[in-house]
Amino acid sequence: MMNNPTAEQLPASVLPPAKTVYPILFAISFAHLLNDTMQAVIASIYPLLKVDFHLSFAQIGLVTLCYQITASLLQPFVGLYTDKNPKPFSIAVGMAFSLIGVLSLAWADSFGLVLIAVSLIGIGSSIFHPESSRIAHLASGGKRGFAQSFFQLGGNSGSALGPLLAALIVAPFGQHGIMWFSVAAILGVMLAIHIGKWYKGSASQRAAKTVSAVHSSLSQNKVVFSLVILLILIFSKYVYLAGMTSYYTFFLMNKFGLTIQESQIQLFIFSSAVAIGTVAGGPIGDRFGRKYVIWISILGAAPFTMLLPYANLFWTTILAVCIGLIISSAFSAIVVYAQELVPGKVGLIGGLFFGLSFGMGGLGSALLGTLADHTSIEYVFQLCAFLPLIGIITGLLPKLKNG
Repeated sequence: MMNNPTAEQLPASVLPPAKTVYPILFAISFAHLLNDTMQAVIASIYPLLKVDFHLSFAQIGLVTLCYQITASLLQPFVGLYTDKNPKPFSIAVGMAFSLIGVLSLAWADSFGLVLIAVSLIGIGSSIFHPESSRIAHLASGGKRGFAQSFFQLGGNSGSALGPLLAALIVAPFGQHGIMWFSVAAILGVMLAIHIGKWYKGSASQRAAKTVSAVHSSLSQNKVVFSLVILLILIFSKYVYLAGMTSYYTFFLMNKFGLTIQESQIQLFIFSSAVAIGTVAGGPIGDRFGRKYVIWISILGAAPFTMLLPYANLFWTTILAVCIGLIISSAFSAIVVYAQELVPGKVGLIGGLFFGLSFGMGGLGSALLGTLADHTSIEYVFQLCAFLPLIGIITGLLPKLKNG
């Protein structure tokens, strides 16, 4: 059996405050919005970069690879380090990396400098996510699911806002217009410093207190097995979402003859449903149990995903909304469930699952695009429809006291 740590042995980030600190949750969620807005700009300017630097699709793929490696693979290591060595102002450092990356991207005059710029933005994201997830946990007041959902709402909003701002700002001014996104980075640094001051004070005060904390009484093998199950569930969720976010517009244009604008409106409707579902999943998990939310969120989406490829336009819209609402509610529940499986490793778990979600999204998009080239976009959606069925393995997860 794993040794249960005492409250004194647990890091301050595990010990929730007596009350939910809503100003900090708002601040960290808004910082997440700013961070993910800068991330979203990268993919949004691919057409611009392709023309300006005469890039091939393989080189565009290399840009994605450089960003994904730094944004995904580094996160668990950053989280593991900050679990042992909490750094209250690390999210400000992450924002500073993103600021340098944005400015470098705006003024890059070679393909090599573009790769360095996107890598810097990825490093900034890797530093930001694990520690900011810990801060949301610390400010939750025990409402861990709600706090993670609210934090994730900021990220989802930033991901949706990035392409819109790119269209309004970068398109008229070209590559140099990217520099305007440095305003988001500067605001993020200022906000992160304010959050860091609260975090430093809170951590130092709570480290000396003895309060109850969630701990795992499971064996190490059972914990590892449960984490593998959660990672498989993340795979099924984010590969399906990658298919929707990357190829839903092409599916609609090909099947129903929609214009680009009409298909983008449909994608916006789906993205809005995803944002709403993200907010709902956490509080529901706090109230009824996270395992049930995970189960319903992934497996429950299967009937709708399997109907979508064969529906008319009206029902496709309805089904897409249902899918967005249901499948997006799982992430916060999965992250908090994993954090309760491995107490005291909030940063590691946050980094692992946020990093994996980025990686799975990028890898899934590439694989599905290749499959679409060799078959058809309709076949891709017919195949992806079965991914939520993987949610049945949620039944193998143990029932935690608070999960």
